[in-house]
Amino acid sequence: MNRSVTEFILLGLTRDAGKQKAVFGVFLIFYLATLLGNFLIVVTIKTSRTLGTPMYFFLFYLSFADTCFSTTTAPRLIVDALAQNRTISYNECMIQVFTFHFFGCMEILVLILMAFDRYVAICKPLRYTTIMSRHVCRVLVILAWVGSCIHSSAQIFLALRLPFCGPNVIDNYFCDLQPLLKLACMDTYVTNLLLVSNSGAICTVSFIILLTSYVVILYSLRNHSAEGRRKALSTCTSHFIVVVLFFGPCIFIYTRPPTTFPIDKMVAVFYTIGTPLLNPLIYTLRNMEVKKAMKKLWCSKV
Repeated sequence: MNRSVTEFILLGLTRDAGKQKAVFGVFLIFYLATLLGNFLIVVTIKTSRTLGTPMYFFLFYLSFADTCFSTTTAPRLIVDALAQNRTISYNECMIQVFTFHFFGCMEILVLILMAFDRYVAICKPLRYTTIMSRHVCRVLVILAWVGSCIHSSAQIFLALRLPFCGPNVIDNYFCDLQPLLKLACMDTYVTNLLLVSNSGAICTVSFIILLTSYVVILYSLRNHSAEGRRKALSTCTSHFIVVVLFFGPCIFIYTRPPTTFPIDKMVAVFYTIGTPLLNPLIYTLRNMEVKKAMKKLWCSKV
């Protein structure tokens, strides 16, 4: 492993001084709103007695993963918007690669668990409490943590094997394998294939699994009452919106050859900062139980 490069320079979203101030203000507001929204969901679910079902158990971990996922990139983007020296050390870069993929994979797996929960609730309602017991839900979340660790460990293994001996400028606002491959002093064809087979396959296969589960759910709803269909569709629509917003950009980034486009940074902003910000809004504005529990909890606190 070549250590002649000990730090990288992040170009950020823009090099225009005026736009940098706008980036600082806008993304500071976005990040604080993300923290606040997910914090409200986490505290509400943890303290409310009415939100004890598996759906909200998984939503708790989705909000936690959203908070951590956004924190891996947003703070540095905000600080670097006003900084003169936008350098990140080699070790910090590798840590960011690991945490970024760990919490990103965690979010993907929790979304799959939430879709599975809705499938059991709608398609097998009589066996729901047996299948989705508290013990089973805990085991599923533990498996999600383990799966995330395996995925991020594979990513950091690929990153650590890259030799850097020349340019150290990353045309992005965070460290990831795609921009690092461009700086490596070696043929990265095989490494990119491994990247696509790891991150790209996880994104694509997970998206197909989720779409298939929603098709099965929608098909099974034909035998439900109008009120039952309305409630099920309301919940599944929220999940589906989150899935499309998250997986669309991820598939665009991780399932293609090692090329970069000018739009890449904006696409990355959408799934690294935009989705964690939108998730709390989607799950609260479209869910009456969460809104009622949140209003009851926080009104009593005030």
